[in-house]
Amino acid sequence: MKPKGLLIAVVLLAVLGGAVWWSNKKQAAAAKTPTDTTTKIVAIPEDQMVEIQIKHTGGDTVTLHRDNGKWQMTTPQALPVDSDAASSLTSSLSSVAADKTIEDNATDLSAYGLNTPQLDVVVTRKDGKKDELLLGDDTPTNSGTYAKRAGDGHVYTVASFVKTGLDKKPDDLRDKRLLTFDQDKLTRVELAAKGPAVEFGKNGSNEWSILKPRPLRADGTQVDSLIGKLKDAKMDLTTPDPDAAKKFAGGTRIATATVSDSSGTQTLEVRQDKDHTYFAKSSAVEGVYKIASDVGDALNKSLDDFRNKKLFDFGFSDPGKVEVKGASYTKTSDKWMSGSKTMDNSSVQNLIDKLRDLAATKFPEKGGGQPVFDATVTSNSGKRVEKVTIDKSLDQYFAQRDGEPSIYELDSKAVEDLQRAASDVKEQAPPPPTAPSKKK
Repeated sequence: MKPKGLLIAVVLLAVLGGAVWWSNKKQAAAAKTPTDTTTKIVAIPEDQMVEIQIKHTGGDTVTLHRDNGKWQMTTPQALPVDSDAASSLTSSLSSVAADKTIEDNATDLSAYGLNTPQLDVVVTRKDGKKDELLLGDDTPTNSGTYAKRAGDGHVYTVASFVKTGLDKKPDDLRDKRLLTFDQDKLTRVELAAKGPAVEFGKNGSNEWSILKPRPLRADGTQVDSLIGKLKDAKMDLTTPDPDAAKKFAGGTRIATATVSDSSGTQTLEVRQDKDHTYFAKSSAVEGVYKIASDVGDALNKSLDDFRNKKLFDFGFSDPGKVEVKGASYTKTSDKWMSGSKTMDNSSVQNLIDKLRDLAATKFPEKGGGQPVFDATVTSNSGKRVEKVTIDKSLDQYFAQRDGEPSIYELDSKAVEDLQRAASDVKEQAPPPPTAPSKKK
C-alpha cells in the first residue's frame, strides 16, 4: 500500500473509532436514571408529625395534636378527628412540590398575597422542629397558588390541589360519626321503632337471631344492613341547621337504636320534623344534628322486617337428604338415590330449588287447615335437619317449621309449583343401547 493511502486509512479508522466512542457515551448517559430536580418546599415524613396548625386569615385556627398515634382536635374546640381526613391532610403535607420558582429573594410579598397569607400551616415534628408553609393568592390563570416557606426568600407557585388539600375547617376534620361502636365486637342491638322493641343477639353459630319480643329466626342480611346504617350514621354538616335542637324536641319520634360492644352501650334517637327532615341525638356525641334520610328510613322498621321469611335455612349448601310426601332421596357422591334406584339429578335439583325459595309473604297470628305437604331436608353433613309442614285452608296456605310456633303464610303459586316439582322427580333414564359394531 502506498504511504498516502495508508495515511488516509489511519485517519478514517480514527474517525470511525471516535464516532463509536461518542455513540457509546451518549447511550450510557441516556441509560442513567434522570435526577429528580423538583423543588420540594416541604418534605416531612408522616410518622414524624405530632402537631398541625392551620391558620385562616380572618377565621378559625385549627390545631390537631397526635398522641399515641391518634389525632385529636384541640382548637377551636376539643373534638375527635376523622381518621381518613387526618390521613389525607398528613399525606398532603408530607411532600409539597413547587411548580415554578417566581423569585429567589422576594422583598415585596404583597404582590403574591403572602404578606397576609390566606393559609399559614405550621407542622411540628417529633424532634420539636417546625415547618411553616404560607399560601397566598391564586395565580392570574387560577391554575395555581403562590407559596413560600416562612423565613425563606423564595416565592413559588404550587398546584391548586395543594391549597385545596390544606384548606380545612373544623367541620372538615372532625369525626362526624354519631355512634363509635366496634362492629366486630357487637354483642347486642336493640331497635324501638314500629311496634314492640326488637332485640338482636348472636346465637351459637355466630348468627344474628331475634331475642325480643320473643325468640325468632332473624334475616341476617337485614340485621347487617341495619348495623351498617348505624355505623355510617353521620352528622350532615353541609347545611347546618341552627334550629336542629328545637326541631328535634318538637319532632315525631321515629326510632331509638341501642348498640352494645365490649366498651359499653351507645344510643341513637331519631326524630322527624314537619318537613320530613331527620334529626338525631346520640349518647356518644354532644348536640343534635341533621342526618341523611336513608339512615332514618333504615331505622323506621318493624319486627317483621327483620324476621327470616325463608322456610329452610340450608341456603346454597347442598342437602344430603330430602324427604317429601313419603319419598326419600339421598345423595351419594354426585348421584341422587331413592333406595337402590338412581334418580334424575335435574328433577331432584328442581325440587331442592323450590324448597330453598319457599318464603313467607306475611306472618299471621294463626293458620289452620288440612295438611297437604310436608318436607324434611338434612344438610350440613347431617348436623341440620329441618322439617316443614304445609296446611291449606280454603285458598290459603300456611306453613310451620317443626319445633317453632311461628306461622308462615305462603303464596299459593309457590306451593303449587313445589307440589308439581315433587311429582316430577323421576328415575334416571337408562343409557341408549349400544349400536352393534359393523364387521369389516
